[in-house]
Amino acid sequence: MAILGILWPTFALVALVFVVWFTLFFQRMRHMRRTPPKAADFASGEASMRYFQPVEMPANNLANLFEMPVLYFALVPLLIITAQANVIQVTLAWLFVTARAVHSLIHIGPKKVPARFLVYLVSVIALMAMWIGFFVDIVQAAGAYSRAMDAMGGVS
Repeated sequence: MAILGILWPTFALVALVFVVWFTLFFQRMRHMRRTPPKAADFASGEASMRYFQPVEMPANNLANLFEMPVLYFALVPLLIITAQANVIQVTLAWLFVTARAVHSLIHIGPKKVPARFLVYLVSVIALMAMWIGFFVDIVQAAGAYSRAMDAMGGVS
């Protein structure tokens, strides 16, 4: 049942968002315990950014998880509603989510920019393929619907 199968990678992506958020939360709390902030550290957004600079990567990664993944989260309901969540879409969804997880791991961990860019690129290509596939499937479905209506004498 591929239609519901699209939910599993979606749940995994949601879990990744929460894992990154918890990582951010705990790293910031540890930083605040080790280096207690002063009022001046939160006097402005810029001061706050400077204070949290040593533990900024989880925050940057969390922001990344609300950029390209927004297009994924927009597509999933469309795939379900239109019954277009086929095996190819589910496979691409898993590829997208896996690449996003690896991207997060590299971004927060070893910070290897070339490797991070490569998995980011894989995730974008997978997401683009999902959207192109959805477009093609919808155009084909619309054509089949139109032909069926024409065969029935133009009933719409």
